[in-house]
Amino acid sequence: MTSDLGPVPARIDVTADLVQQLVRDQFPEWGDLPVRPVAAGGWDNRTFHLGPDLSVRLPSAAEYALAVDKEQRWLPRLAPQLPLPVPTPLAQGRPGRGYPFAWSVYGWLDGDPVTPDRIADPTEFAFALADFLAALRRVDPTGGPPPGTHNWFRGGTLHTFDDTTASALDALRDVVDVERARAVWGTALAARWDGVPTWFHGDVAAGNLLLRNGDLAAVIDFGTCGVGDPACDLAAAWTLLGDAGREAFRDRLPVGEAEWARGRGWALWKTLATCAGDLEQGGPSAGDRRILEGLLGGS
Repeated sequence: MTSDLGPVPARIDVTADLVQQLVRDQFPEWGDLPVRPVAAGGWDNRTFHLGPDLSVRLPSAAEYALAVDKEQRWLPRLAPQLPLPVPTPLAQGRPGRGYPFAWSVYGWLDGDPVTPDRIADPTEFAFALADFLAALRRVDPTGGPPPGTHNWFRGGTLHTFDDTTASALDALRDVVDVERARAVWGTALAARWDGVPTWFHGDVAAGNLLLRNGDLAAVIDFGTCGVGDPACDLAAAWTLLGDAGREAFRDRLPVGEAEWARGRGWALWKTLATCAGDLEQGGPSAGDRRILEGLLGGS
C-alpha cells in the first residue's frame, strides 16, 4: 500500500491499557484518571481521553513522531496569537512499555468535527476559517519549521507531488476529465510563489476543525504545520466549502491569482490521490466526486 508520497508508514497498535500504563509510570498525578479512545482517534496519531479535561496523543508511526517536538515547542507560542483555541501541550511523554516514540498530553478541546449538516451558517463558517488563517499568517515566522519530512513537505513546491498526481490521473482516466485536470494542475505548477514565508496549518480538513452550536470553535492537529508558502491551507476552499462559502472565504482572505491557483492545486493533488487509493474499495466516494467537480469546474 502507498500513500501520497510513497509507502504507507508501518503503524503500531496503541491501546487504552498501554496509555494508562504510560501515564501512571510517567505522570502519576494523572495516573488514576480513566483512559478511553476518542471516537475518531486519527490516522497519524492515536488520541485518547484522559479523564474529563485532558487528552493523550501518540504518534502511530516513526514518520509522525517527528511532529511531537515541533508541536511542544510552537503551539504554546502560536496559541495566544490566534482567535480560536488550539491544542495546548501540558506534558511530553517518553518512550516506554514497548511504545517507541515521544508523546503528548494536551488539554481537551470540546466540539464536533465538521460535517455540512452541522454548520449553522456556511458563510460565517468561511469567514471564521479565513480569519483564523489570516491570524496564523501574521505570527512571526522567525525560526519556524520549514517544509520537510516532518510535515510531508506542506508549504513547499507542488512539483514535489507531480509524479503522484500523474499516476493518480492515469489510474482515474475513466473517472475524471483527465485533460481538464491536467490543465488545472499545470496552472498550479506554473503559479510561482515569490512571497515571504508565513505560518500555515497544513491540514485544514474536516476532522481538524471543531464546531460548537454550529460555529467554528477550535482548530486541532498541527502535525503538518510549518513556515513556508501558505497556499496549502487554501485547499480547504474546495475540500470543505461550497460555491458561496468559497467566495466568502476568498473575499475575507485576499490572495492573488497565483496563490489561489496553487491552493487549488493542493486540493486537486490530495483529492486525486485519495480517489486513486479508493479504486480498489469500490471507487471514489460521492463526496470526493463532488470535490473534483468543483475543482475541475470554474474558479
